[in-house]
Amino acid sequence: QVQLVESGGGLVQAGGSLSLSCAVSGRTFSNYVMGWFRQAPGKDREFVAAVRWSGRSTDYTDSVKGRFTISMDKSKNTVYLQMNSLKPEDTAVYYCAVGLIFGTRTPANFDSWGQGTQVTVSS
Repeated sequence: QVQLVESGGGLVQAGGSLSLSCAVSGRTFSNYVMGWFRQAPGKDREFVAAVRWSGRSTDYTDSVKGRFTISMDKSKNTVYLQMNSLKPEDTAVYYCAVGLIFGTRTPANFDSWGQGTQVTVSS
């Protein structure tokens, strides 16, 4: 059983930055895929970024490329999402998740989820 706890959300002005953290506890595996998803009110859960537990092979949705950076510190069992140049359309609840398949980008391939952390970007 894997437990995920997100932190770092908050309110930020457009153009600002936030850094999200996801602490992973329980059994970990070297082939885990860590993902960040987000969900705005009335919208489907959307893929944001993913990284292998090793830190290799990152993947980003087009709308965040060049602005967001996902990274993995396996020594701390923590995955991060550094978000720069934030836009109002980035406003959502952000979730981290664990899966075993890299590159498919679908929530169905992720088995464990955190509780989410709210990110609000004002104009």
